[in-house]
Amino acid sequence: MIASLAFAAALVVHAAPAAGQDGPIVTAGPASGESADALRLREAVAYANPLPRGAPEEDYPLVAWCEALVNGHVALGETLTDADPLDRDIIRLGRLEAADFRSALDAATPRQSARSRAAAEAAAAEAKAKWAPLNGQDEAVRSQAFGLFFGLPGRCEHAARRLRDNVTTAPATPSEVGLE
Repeated sequence: MIASLAFAAALVVHAAPAAGQDGPIVTAGPASGESADALRLREAVAYANPLPRGAPEEDYPLVAWCEALVNGHVALGETLTDADPLDRDIIRLGRLEAADFRSALDAATPRQSARSRAAAEAAAAEAKAKWAPLNGQDEAVRSQAFGLFFGLPGRCEHAARRLRDNVTTAPATPSEVGLE
């Protein structure tokens, strides 16, 4: 089912170029011009997929966890003395992603309860600690770990948008967007 959900989301998000036009195909977003239905479908898929073990379920702590993972990955990449252009681009994109998560957290902090803020701090500390065993390792180990980071759950970007925009309704389910 997860594969079919991902495939359906990919089909909805891919924008076909105009006839005779070469151009990039949108594979992530939110892309400019993405329809509300496409965004709703991607969000339903993201929230339907299970989170990694240890990831918080609530949006605010989840975004703090996601930000800490990205910041840890960026920090690890910055320790590499042999970073190639792709590594440097991944670091640059990671900084942008972390800034996006930070802006969502900053926008939502005044609306959070003390319990939610504490959960976010704990989640961020737990995510940051995942990178600690790599401190002091030799360059080859750090480089391999940097290259093997598989990224974040898709829910991170949606949770950040929902926080930033103060969306309080539940995300759509796969059945509500016609996937089940």
